Amino acid sequence: MIYEKLEAHAVEIVITSFDTYRIQGSILSEVKWEIVIVDEAHRLKNEKSKLYGACLEIKTPKRFGLTGTVMQNKIMELFNVLDWVAPGCLGTREHFREFYDEPLKHGQRSTASKRFVRVADERKQHLAAVLERYMLRRTKEETIGHLMMGKEDNVVFCAMSELQKRVYRRMLQLPDIQCLINKDLPCSCGSPLTQVECCKRTAPNGIIWPYLHRDNPDGCDSCPFCLVLPCLVKLQQISNHLELIKPNSKDDPDKQRKDSEFASAVFGPDIDLAGGKTHSESFMGLSDAKHCGKMRALEKLMLSWVSHGDKVLLFSYSVRMLDILEKFLIRKGYCFSRLDGSTPTNLRQSLVDDFNSSPSKQVFLISTRAGGLGLNLVSANRVVIFDPNWNPAQDLQAQDRSFRFGQKRHVVVFRLLAAGSLEELVYSRQVYKQQLSNIAVSGKMEKRYFEGVQDCKEFQGELFGICNLFRDISDKLFTSEIIELHEKQGDQHGHSLSMKHGLTEPGNNFTSLEEEGITHSSQSETRVCNNSVTDKASKPVLEDMGIVYAHRNEDVVNVRAGIRGKINNSIPQDDRLSQPCVLLTRRSKPDVIGKENVSSINDQKRRQFSLVAEFMGMGDLEFSKWLLSATPLERERALRDYKKRKEKGT
Repeated sequence: MIYEKLEAHAVEIVITSFDTYRIQGSILSEVKWEIVIVDEAHRLKNEKSKLYGACLEIKTPKRFGLTGTVMQNKIMELFNVLDWVAPGCLGTREHFREFYDEPLKHGQRSTASKRFVRVADERKQHLAAVLERYMLRRTKEETIGHLMMGKEDNVVFCAMSELQKRVYRRMLQLPDIQCLINKDLPCSCGSPLTQVECCKRTAPNGIIWPYLHRDNPDGCDSCPFCLVLPCLVKLQQISNHLELIKPNSKDDPDKQRKDSEFASAVFGPDIDLAGGKTHSESFMGLSDAKHCGKMRALEKLMLSWVSHGDKVLLFSYSVRMLDILEKFLIRKGYCFSRLDGSTPTNLRQSLVDDFNSSPSKQVFLISTRAGGLGLNLVSANRVVIFDPNWNPAQDLQAQDRSFRFGQKRHVVVFRLLAAGSLEELVYSRQVYKQQLSNIAVSGKMEKRYFEGVQDCKEFQGELFGICNLFRDISDKLFTSEIIELHEKQGDQHGHSLSMKHGLTEPGNNFTSLEEEGITHSSQSETRVCNNSVTDKASKPVLEDMGIVYAHRNEDVVNVRAGIRGKINNSIPQDDRLSQPCVLLTRRSKPDVIGKENVSSINDQKRRQFSLVAEFMGMGDLEFSKWLLSATPLERERALRDYKKRKEKGT
């Protein structure tokens, strides 16, 4: 019908969805379109997908793609999207991989030689010059950043409860996971082959493997790698809440029996302490934070936020986790809304409008999959990502439900991670992917934290490969140790270029707890100074929250500092304000700045602001308006002139 209307020139524009086009693409591909515009163009990242193949069949001389994340996981995704928009603009796939993809990844290794680093820098600059011809970028900081109050993205590592740690370790000892970990070891039968090549490619004595192969007891073609995803899911469930690994009454009987057997195995002698192996329907039991490190931290954070009038977005990928969080919110007496995949489409906007307009609504409980895109929730100024995603773009999209045009307050994000669990590796891979994106798409210089190289068996390092996924790090702070090692090594190349581009080192920009509304509670919010007298007083409170380590994501990934607020970053700081600050790590002490010092620093900042305004021949208010309207080049020139005048003493 549409085709006939197009032939008769009855319609000029056709709007369709990805799913519809994937199904009906054969008809629409017969039309010679004058122009084709694809929104969310990052969905064309996989050249093997049916959608990508269907879009390649479009007949048009002009293709445009719109996306906020042209690259999410791999550099080759950038090639796929650009090659659809302008076929051949980046050369052949093989050329792009050899000339850009491999050099950029290997140059980012923490132990890369100077030659590799130099080649990577040259290729990065070359790629940036090519992309400039085909890609127009308009970032939020450049367009509406001056109209917003800024955003901080805090990553908070919460200690797992002792019960969680024991269950996590038992999970790693199951035959299913041991089959994966030992796959490359020599087979015990005496043959020269590895275990995966010989006798132990299956795990009939396991719990997960027999269920997956109940119709095929000899195993499948992909054994034992078919176990990877189910085992990862179980480890993530343990990291979030122990109730998630118990049988779900909504599942079929076979799966419930398997989950019951699994719960018995990993709970072991702690089964009574965990409330049995069956899913608890107890309202008090589900909402209790005693055996869940993240819930313990969330409980304290929520109490502070709500008492200060903050509104909170609480995201989780798991619907069962949302159920548990819902009972937690009810028990604590919070007024909340909820949106997940089961929420009717016609009711979603009314839920959003009600939350934004109602002062009584304190929390919005949201499924990241269902509500991570398209919603405008600017009444909230606190965002919690309860469980991390392997794709960093998913978590960033969820944050931006609050940090968008119309937001009147400063937005603070808290990503809760279970310290010493798989979630630390998930987050570290997020950092790696964000760094690759900044290098390839933005041409930025990034710190070289990791030895691992994506899709390279020779350099799996600490990030990649099955053995890293199932490594026991429950008594370690994986992320903290990597950052500490980077600081100790003093990555001279990374540091010099970071300073050259005005990028801050980790830990140099922490704000006070009072500014975040968490009085003496979270290490992540503390400006850490070496000689604080409040060390002993604050440590018990921090331990009570269960937060063992924290940092800002923007201090680890070198994103533009302007996202925190442009005015403060444009003002020169007096040398006396450069107090020794350190990154909050496992070994550092939880010192805090007292209220008197915070007031003193703020007074000095105001005086410094007035001095610069006077130098520019303006009053404070006039200078503030000028800063908002000035270009980065104008601000830089003014700052340079002020420093020169100050050095001359005139």
